[in-house]
Amino acid sequence: MFFFTSGSHKALTPLPKTRPGAILVFGNSSFFLPHVRRRQRGFRVAKAAANGIHIEYETFGDSAAQSLLLIGGLADQLIHWDDGLCRDLSDRGHYVIRFDSRDAGFSTKFDQGGVPDLGALARGEKGPPYTLEDMADDAVGLLDALDIRKAHICGASMGGMIAQTIAIRHPSRILSLISIYSTTGNRDLPPPKPEMVERLRAPAPPEREAYIKYMVDLFKAMAGPGFVFDEAWTRMITTRAYNRSFSPQGTIRQIAAIMTQTDRKQALASVTVPALVIHGTDDPVVPMEAGKDTAEAIPGAQLMLIEGMGHDLPHGGAWPRIVEAIAAHTLGAIA
Repeated sequence: MFFFTSGSHKALTPLPKTRPGAILVFGNSSFFLPHVRRRQRGFRVAKAAANGIHIEYETFGDSAAQSLLLIGGLADQLIHWDDGLCRDLSDRGHYVIRFDSRDAGFSTKFDQGGVPDLGALARGEKGPPYTLEDMADDAVGLLDALDIRKAHICGASMGGMIAQTIAIRHPSRILSLISIYSTTGNRDLPPPKPEMVERLRAPAPPEREAYIKYMVDLFKAMAGPGFVFDEAWTRMITTRAYNRSFSPQGTIRQIAAIMTQTDRKQALASVTVPALVIHGTDDPVVPMEAGKDTAEAIPGAQLMLIEGMGHDLPHGGAWPRIVEAIAAHTLGAIA
């Protein structure tokens, strides 16, 4: 969804199985055996042990195709990568994998980590329950579980930060990088627009209907003026997400990981795989300068600025251009 902006971390033991069909992971080991529970509308839904936790994931397409791992933003669940978007990417020759990050959806919740004091975190008095590096290792652990040696890595917002971290931390596992409306962690970049800061500071109400209205209003404020805002689709996906898993404490722990991220700009100079940076010109949360900064940091990166796009993937509107750009990028990366 959205972002915030180097600190220590402590290891947390994985939670025990919380729902039927989940894999129980002991200690810090991963069994690397994906546990397939069901099929829905032509794609596979499963849970895998990875990096000492369990991760809910879904796949689209032929596993023999080029793997494309999609990493969502803050508080996003795998369903925020829309089914139609995933099918479009699959139809263009990708084995698409979307998943719930830790502390979101049906993946492991780190409730034993408590609720971080973000003020103390900002003052450097405390560290986060986990870091973006831990989340990057989760994603690579999922690739291990699926027996995927290399994949194209695509992340949006916080997911873009994680994707960049994978490129730095696990260079042998990545075919190409796609970073969408994200940032290098460079603290000299412009902040979100003041009105967005006020919105993001306001706590989301826990009641279902109030929460859905809050999120629809927030997504509308984050959307750019260049595309029609699909309120019906946004309400639908927000309702699905609330019904599927509501974890406000998990979101705060993800915010803590974002707040304590390192500045990756210098490290990104070591990235040698092809990189595509996509950013909206009207992003009120992660301003366009962050996209330019990311592209400048990665040697040979291609920058795609989408006029009128905000901090969202406009339902339907910008999808064809983004899908075609990703397809052309991944095809070129393996040519």
